[in-house]
Amino acid sequence: MKLLDISEVSKQSGTAASAIRHYEEKGLITSVGRRGLKRLFGQEVLDQLALIELGKKAGFALDEIKTMFGPDGSPSISRQKLYDKADDLDRQIDHLASLRDMIRHVAECSAPSHMECPKFRRLLRLGGKRTPSDRKVTRRGASR
Repeated sequence: MKLLDISEVSKQSGTAASAIRHYEEKGLITSVGRRGLKRLFGQEVLDQLALIELGKKAGFALDEIKTMFGPDGSPSISRQKLYDKADDLDRQIDHLASLRDMIRHVAECSAPSHMECPKFRRLLRLGGKRTPSDRKVTRRGASR
């Protein structure tokens, strides 16, 4: 098995060496040794880093991503967790679509002032209210 030092892993994965060290400190990946001062990793770390990046893009926290690896470091992802995240993303998409529609309306509204537009005022009242799902998204750090 060919071992990769941290600079090779960084170059091949596109992940900064500092992030690789951070992921190792958090227990998401494991080095298999050292060559001088450089950490060494097995080839599987490239797939692990790809999963970490994909998970981050989907809005998973690093602690959640950590649970997506089995004891041997191979992916072991709960399908229910994926369904739950897909539902969270659907809620975020709906919320963002509403915001997009409001912004478009404000940009196109012919009222002399946005505050004179009944639809804008109604949207402001609705948009200013936080829902339980907004608070959930905020805690996860994915929005707002």
